[in-house]
Amino acid sequence: MIEADRLTRCYGRLIAVDALSIRAEPGQVLGLLGPNGAGKSTAMRMIAGFLAPTSGTARVCGHDVQREPLKAKRALGYLPEGAPSYGEMTVREFLTFILRVRALPAETGFRRFDEVVTHLQLEDVLDQCIDTLSKGLRRRVGLAQAILHDPPVLMLDEPTDGLDPNQKHAVRRLIDSMARERTILISTHLLEEVHALCNRVVIIARGRLLADATPAELEARSRYHGAVSFSAPGSGVSQEMLGRLPQVAAIEVDPLDGRITVFPKPGARVLEPVEDLLRQQGLEVSEIQLERGRLDEVFRQITMGESA
Repeated sequence: MIEADRLTRCYGRLIAVDALSIRAEPGQVLGLLGPNGAGKSTAMRMIAGFLAPTSGTARVCGHDVQREPLKAKRALGYLPEGAPSYGEMTVREFLTFILRVRALPAETGFRRFDEVVTHLQLEDVLDQCIDTLSKGLRRRVGLAQAILHDPPVLMLDEPTDGLDPNQKHAVRRLIDSMARERTILISTHLLEEVHALCNRVVIIARGRLLADATPAELEARSRYHGAVSFSAPGSGVSQEMLGRLPQVAAIEVDPLDGRITVFPKPGARVLEPVEDLLRQQGLEVSEIQLERGRLDEVFRQITMGESA
C-alpha cells in the first residue's frame, strides 16, 4: 500500500533523506519515528508526491507517485506538518471545497461530511474562519480534509500536535478505528503515540533507516526488559539481600523516590524470586511491576549512536 525504494533527497551537499526503503501493508499503522530534523517530513512529502526525490521511487497502492500522480493521490489522504489551509474560509467552506476537489458524488459527499465533522467534533466551529481557530482545532480541520474522501491510505504528520489530552484520545480512537481497513503512516517524535497507535515502527536519524520492528521487539532491546521495579518505603529491603538471588545481575535505586529496580541475568526471570524474597522477609511493598522495556531508552541508544 505504501512503498519507498531507496528514496533520497539532497539539498546541495545536505542529504535530508538517504536511500530510505520502507513498506507498509494493509491494516498496518506504521510509525515513522525520529528526532527533530531526522528527515521524517521530507520523506512523507516525497511519498505523497509533493516533493520530487533526488533518486529512488515511491508508490501508493501500486501507483508511482511521479509517473501516476493523480492515481496515487486519489488513494491517499495526507495531513502535512502544520495542517495548511485557506484561513479566510470557514470550516464548512473549506471542507465543501475539498469535497469538490475530490469530485465526490453529492450524496456520498454529504454523508462523509456529516460523519467526519461528527467524529472530529467540529460542529460548533463550522461557520468560523479557520484563521480564528486554535491550533488544536486547525489540526482537527486538517485531519478532516485528509479523511473526507475515505482513502485506503493515510499519511499523518504529527496528527495530535497541539491537541489537549481529551482531543488526543478522540483522534487516536478515530485513527485506531480507521486502521482496520486502511494503511496508515504516522510521522511522530512522541513515544506515547507509538504505544497508542502503531503496530510497527521505523526509526530514522540523519535521513537513514536505523530500525524497523514492532514496538515489542524494540522494547525487548531495552536493558529494562524483564526487570522488576518496586516501591517499598521504610521496609528495610537491602540491595545485598536482593543481590544474593542467583537470577539477579544488577540492582539500582532511584535517588529521588527510592524505587528499586532489579535486573535479571541473560535468560533469567526475577519477578517470582523477588516476590518470594519479599514475602519471606515480611516486607511491605506498595507497588511491584514487571518491566516490558523502555522505548525512550532504546530510541536514545539508536539515534544517539547514529549521531556518534
